[in-house]
Amino acid sequence: MPATLSRRRFLGLSGAGAATLALAACGSPSVGPVGAGAQSAPSQLRYAVIGDGRLGIPAALRAKLGGLDLEAALGGVKVTWQPGFTASLPVMEALKAGEIDFTFATATAVIYGVGGKVPLVPLAAFPLPGDEVDILVPKGSPITGAADLRGKRIADQQGTTGTYSLIKYLQTAGLTLQDVQYQNLAAADAEAAFANGSVDAWISWQPQIELAKRRHDAVALPGVRTYDYAYFITSEDFAESHLDTAVKAVRVVRDAQNWINANPDAAVQAFAAAGGFGNDQLTQEIYRDLIVAQRLSESLAGPQLGPIGDAAAANTQELADNFHSLGVYPQQIAVRDWLADGRFDHVKKAVSDVLA
Repeated sequence: MPATLSRRRFLGLSGAGAATLALAACGSPSVGPVGAGAQSAPSQLRYAVIGDGRLGIPAALRAKLGGLDLEAALGGVKVTWQPGFTASLPVMEALKAGEIDFTFATATAVIYGVGGKVPLVPLAAFPLPGDEVDILVPKGSPITGAADLRGKRIADQQGTTGTYSLIKYLQTAGLTLQDVQYQNLAAADAEAAFANGSVDAWISWQPQIELAKRRHDAVALPGVRTYDYAYFITSEDFAESHLDTAVKAVRVVRDAQNWINANPDAAVQAFAAAGGFGNDQLTQEIYRDLIVAQRLSESLAGPQLGPIGDAAAANTQELADNFHSLGVYPQQIAVRDWLADGRFDHVKKAVSDVLA
């Protein structure tokens, strides 16, 4: 699910920088409450789809699983699905270019977006499952816990949920990333390196890490946890004129995930019929298991989705601070202040009302 954006790319996105955006969002008299003005129905809602859209909430909504009809729920607004995004970070670029209206976003992507002056509006947040990530080691490895990782070669896609979990896991043994041989590798390269023994351990998220665990008969280290939140966001232009539509979409997204959680077999059958698993039976079985265990990134978007609260804001700030200290983010970003800005109070109330 989450992915990284290079430091170079971040600098390209950042433009005038986070400080300028934070100041603009925190008291400029020219900036009023978002979405509090006159509302109208949009001609369409452009929904960014990460991946091919054959799994998860977008797939459920496109197939109208559980009778959920997003267009009907939006009062007949046409929904345009825009698949093919590799992660939520590239979506930030599309949002900045005015090409999409609504999307899932990791906390990492939101931080990049705030730092990059992307005109986004946070609608709702939910915690990622605490066990969404794993650190794999080969079967029979002498590595059995965090302390054993000192000096070892660890693969991770830098700037992601995995990075934050690795930092926190190492801290349990008094270690930092400087105490290990950190290897910044994309998922496919990381799995290849793990398979041929080029790295001693690999951290990543579901479902790919569980699939790799079973493919390679690997072992997951105990006590590894996920700490960050995920968001649903819209563009500032869309929120200003069509906030009512955006918050209705939030409600339908929540309902779709609740349906998936309650109907794992039917959901997997529908995803399989749409080609979501190709001919890979193992992937299909794993995906079902992860729905039941609620270990997928969107699993808690059903039961725990809500307006942006203090816990999400504080947690996202902690992530931003950690990444800044590591040099992943070149500048300090006041994302907590940005998320808590009174400019978004009307949005929070609208989301709270629609989810009640």
